[in-house]
Amino acid sequence: MRQFPGGLDRVVMAAVFAVGFGGIGTARADDVPRFDLILKDHKFTPAELHIPSGKRADLHVHNQDNTAEEFDSSALKVEKVIPAGASAVVRLRPLAPGRFPFMGEFHPQTARGVVVAE
Repeated sequence: MRQFPGGLDRVVMAAVFAVGFGGIGTARADDVPRFDLILKDHKFTPAELHIPSGKRADLHVHNQDNTAEEFDSSALKVEKVIPAGASAVVRLRPLAPGRFPFMGEFHPQTARGVVVAE
């Protein structure tokens, strides 16, 4: 190995290692699929959301109502309060194929939906 003055060889090797191996096993934010979910009149649209199984996914929930709502799903293991007129991201872990119901905790009679992982 070529020797660089003043211990620079360690810096060069660290840089080569970081460039060569630094990206292994990391996911970029743009690699995670994004799905939009609208809450209006205490109803989710779409009420059935299809996502790829085995991959992380981000649900961008847009609450267009004038009251807060809690996105709640024991099947997805998620609870998140979304203020009136605001948006929030619900991050989903990789899911096995199946149907995963969710609801609005504050309006469970009307705010219902399902994530279908396929």
